[in-house]
Amino acid sequence: MTANPTATATPTTGAAAPAAPGVSLSGFKPTGHLHLGNLLGAIAPMVRAHRRTDSVVFLADLHAMTVRHDPGALRAFTMEQATTMLAAGLDPDRATFYVQSQVPAHTELHYLLECATGYGEAHRMIQFREKSATQRHVRLSLLTYPVLMAADILLHDARDVPVGEDQRQHLELTREIATRFNGSYGETFVVPRAVHPEVAARVMDLADPTAKMGKTTSGASGTIFLLDPPDLVRRKVARAVTDSEPTVAYDPDLRPGVANLLEILAACVGGSPAALAADHPSYGRLKAAVTEAVVGVLHPLQSRYAELSRDPGYVRRVLADGAQRAREAVEGTVFRARQAIGLLT
Repeated sequence: MTANPTATATPTTGAAAPAAPGVSLSGFKPTGHLHLGNLLGAIAPMVRAHRRTDSVVFLADLHAMTVRHDPGALRAFTMEQATTMLAAGLDPDRATFYVQSQVPAHTELHYLLECATGYGEAHRMIQFREKSATQRHVRLSLLTYPVLMAADILLHDARDVPVGEDQRQHLELTREIATRFNGSYGETFVVPRAVHPEVAARVMDLADPTAKMGKTTSGASGTIFLLDPPDLVRRKVARAVTDSEPTVAYDPDLRPGVANLLEILAACVGGSPAALAADHPSYGRLKAAVTEAVVGVLHPLQSRYAELSRDPGYVRRVLADGAQRAREAVEGTVFRARQAIGLLT
């Protein structure tokens, strides 16, 4: 999910809105295969967090329909991502884990929040302007999906929302909508804040280290997917862009390719990228270490994925149980919003 870097104020609370601490919320859009950046920047921190706090994790399949999509691929990616996250250590007994479209409260609150959001606010979102400029047929859902994202967050009284740089503006809009709604209709929502992983929050494309590694935006040669076999990981790391300098040093601004490899290594094995640079004085040694570390991180995930894939019924039952828990958990939030905005309840 993804606001202003200073947007870390304590959540607004009142007589109707629940008090802090609230929950930690993470959403993943099933538009492609999950990759190393997802694991290091979002999934691993999420798994650590749900061991110590109340967590909600959902697959945002409704968001995947804001642009042209293949229905069969959407269903396949949704199941693949669900299986992958369970394989990565997500414990459905500790976290509420479900598919967004299976909890109708998301779309109900979406409409209620649209009634408290201005057209100009949605239209000024950078992602809408960028994506709409490249499409002949712009779906209305592309314009309004930041409001659906606000509904995703506010439904769960989420206090802490892990975000990437590309979603900062959307979380800031969520904060603005929640604050306006509370001011106009009475205290209803917790105002969320952004949280950011300290290490490897942005894993860059191996072939183009100026671009973020992505499910759909980067080339396959520069993206390490979580289900890539070891030999393929080795080839991708071996071809990773570095530079012509004779030694290894950590300089994200002037040497982004080398810095990206060092940040990946640090996220996998611990330590600081700068210190690891001193331990791996040549590109060959650095790439060998990165390959070994990444393969080591992916091996248990891939083994567990293979086991879960043999029983898709189990994965579906986990998602169904999570959806039921979510429907029960958000019922009070929707009731508060309906009552506050003037609907009969």
